[in-house]
Amino acid sequence: MAPSELPDRAESDRHGHHSELSGSASEVVQARDIRGGVHFHGIDVAAGMTPRQLPSDVGAFVNRTKELTQLDGILADERAEASPVGIYVVTGTAGVGKTSLVLHWAHGIRHRFPDGQFYLNLCGYDPGPPVKPEQALDRFLRALGMPPSSIPMDLDDKSALYRSLVAGRRLLVVLDNAATVKQVRPLLPGTADCLVLVTSRSRLSGLVARNGAQRLSVDVLPEAEAVNLLRTVTADYRDSDAPEELVELARLCARLPLALRIAAERASSRPLMPLSDLITELRDESSLWDALTADDDDEADAVRTVFAWSYRALPADAARMFRLLGLHPGPDFGISAAAAITGVGPPRTRQALDVLVGAHMLEQYAPRRYRLHDLLRAYAADQALQHETPQSLRSALRRVLSWYLWTAANAAIAFAPSERRVSIDAYEEQPAVASEFAGPSEAYDWYEEERENLAAAIRAASDAGLHEFGWQLPAVLSVIHGRQHLFDEWIGAGETGLASARRVENRYGEAQMLESLGQAYTEAQQLDRAEELHRNALAIRREISDRQGQAMSINALGILASHRHRYTEALADYEESIAIARELGDRDWEALLLGNLGMTYYDLTLLESAADTLHTAVMLCREVNDRRSEGNALCYLAMAQREMGRTDEAMDTIQTALAIAREDDHHAFEAFWLQELARVERALGRTSEALASYQHAAATHRRLRDRAREAMALDGTGETYQELGRPDEAAKFHRLAINTYRELDIADRMLLATALANLAASLQEDRNSDEARPHWEEAAAVLAELDDPRAVLLRHRIDEALER
Repeated sequence: MAPSELPDRAESDRHGHHSELSGSASEVVQARDIRGGVHFHGIDVAAGMTPRQLPSDVGAFVNRTKELTQLDGILADERAEASPVGIYVVTGTAGVGKTSLVLHWAHGIRHRFPDGQFYLNLCGYDPGPPVKPEQALDRFLRALGMPPSSIPMDLDDKSALYRSLVAGRRLLVVLDNAATVKQVRPLLPGTADCLVLVTSRSRLSGLVARNGAQRLSVDVLPEAEAVNLLRTVTADYRDSDAPEELVELARLCARLPLALRIAAERASSRPLMPLSDLITELRDESSLWDALTADDDDEADAVRTVFAWSYRALPADAARMFRLLGLHPGPDFGISAAAAITGVGPPRTRQALDVLVGAHMLEQYAPRRYRLHDLLRAYAADQALQHETPQSLRSALRRVLSWYLWTAANAAIAFAPSERRVSIDAYEEQPAVASEFAGPSEAYDWYEEERENLAAAIRAASDAGLHEFGWQLPAVLSVIHGRQHLFDEWIGAGETGLASARRVENRYGEAQMLESLGQAYTEAQQLDRAEELHRNALAIRREISDRQGQAMSINALGILASHRHRYTEALADYEESIAIARELGDRDWEALLLGNLGMTYYDLTLLESAADTLHTAVMLCREVNDRRSEGNALCYLAMAQREMGRTDEAMDTIQTALAIAREDDHHAFEAFWLQELARVERALGRTSEALASYQHAAATHRRLRDRAREAMALDGTGETYQELGRPDEAAKFHRLAINTYRELDIADRMLLATALANLAASLQEDRNSDEARPHWEEAAAVLAELDDPRAVLLRHRIDEALER
């Protein structure tokens, strides 16, 4: 039946999707995901982006003339050419101003690097875990426009891809707070067009010895420069301080810029108080600290003394805010998270944050984003342990974890409105400050901003024994992890979540996490592990009589069977899952499952059954307003109609699917479905139009950096040239497709076998039988483990060719 005979579908998507097809080439052929629909992600990532990541320059930067001159020499004398890539390591003790120096200089020379500037805090000295090279490379690759689905999982592969993308570009890379050489080395570009600046408390000698890095050691400020910094910061508030008193204040601060700025701000806030009185207070604080500690590190003692001096001067609300922020999981935070951890409203929170920023006890590094220097974070956490009760500390952590949980749940709903929601335990009431989102782009922007904090929150929940948070937070994030192909975060969060669910013997939560991990391992093509996880989830769901969960697990096993070309097994799984959906009256789930069932009939070459089932799926998708699944079912319906010889109907059907993609701006969807349009055009003898459709599809996949689907379009182009009687040109396109499949080690071997057979056919048609034969034979070998009907048909074609 043609789409014109079907009930009218809704004119617009009530969920406001702006999402795109993603995943491996195997997913394209199967066109199913674990939940039953075509795999989307929410953001159209543009290629060729120029990163501009430098944080703002330091206010009232003074001194460091010698160091700035030395850094200027990097560009002046082109010494960076001595190594494959220019690397400068800036080392020095904590609080000495390494980051301020590097950022100030980087802002001054950023015009020399027009292709972009990267900045990343590697958190090498934070209380939490440092940023792993894999995580850093993920961020850099995404900043360069690489879709998450195209980012490899292996560290070496990520590093190689990064080097390839930055080759020939003039890029500045700032790696802040590196603890080890292992953190840095995978992040180094491969060409001298780039400059890398690394800050560290360690000397990182391995970078010097092996990578040709140069080193700049930053010491405490000379006395005159320390006094100059104090005068600069206090100039607008006090101008009569005696030089000898400024010298003494600088000495008490160990001439460390971090301590000097805090002390100067304290002096500025009390302009009528003689500096001698402030110095007396600081000396008293220093004496108290000396009595309480056996530490013989004079610089560390000075920093702690200044911290304590400034902390004691804070208003009560700001002091409480400061010490509780020391408990915040993750490296930075916004106003809402700060409000949650303290349990006060956003207006009072903003006021307290302003006080802390003004006292230089907290840095506001971006609009509405704050962070603590790692030394201040450690001091704040210590104050929290001293001045808060255990119950108060636990309550603060629960509040901020609750904020992350509920806001993540809201983000998941906005990001993928049609996805089933994870049940959050009722005793965790939604906090008043939990953020909400207008649509998928806004939700994903929040995730990107908070991704490190979310990972840290999951770990903090597990470490603190708050295990209900430990599994629920990974559960609600799984939809974002899955649709954005964030495998490292997905699997890491899932493993922690699974352990938490088991610790509290929450069988529902355990099944949720097993399912999430099963999805992740399916996406990663580790199918044996995925099947084990899904079968364990199904066993639990049967044990606890979770019928909806059973339907989801059985569908997941059907997906796995489809990945393995075990379509008869998949058919049985989908039918069982549909029966449960109908038993529960779940029309949304039934619509998804009917699409999967129809696709499987198509894979089994049961075309009449496929067309009937997909037609029913389309009608039901329109009833429940699921445009994603509707478009996917329409594409497969067109495929079935074409193979049944109903090409006019197939043309109407695929045009209807393409209309959905174009209306909702689904570029990758449009590109994939254009390939079916090209096949229909070929069936109608409209080969010139087919070539144009394939070209459009290939260009879009190339722009989206989806090489597997680009290869599919190239192979289809080759088939079209064969039909035009131009086998030499056909062979070129088939070779391009084959080379891509080999480079990608494509999971669906049927794609490689088909391209090899097509190449052999084009060579044979061009009277190159001897050259064709090895390709026929390789195609047969690739097909050896496949026995589904389409593989059997291709094998018969190969056997006939080899017998000639």
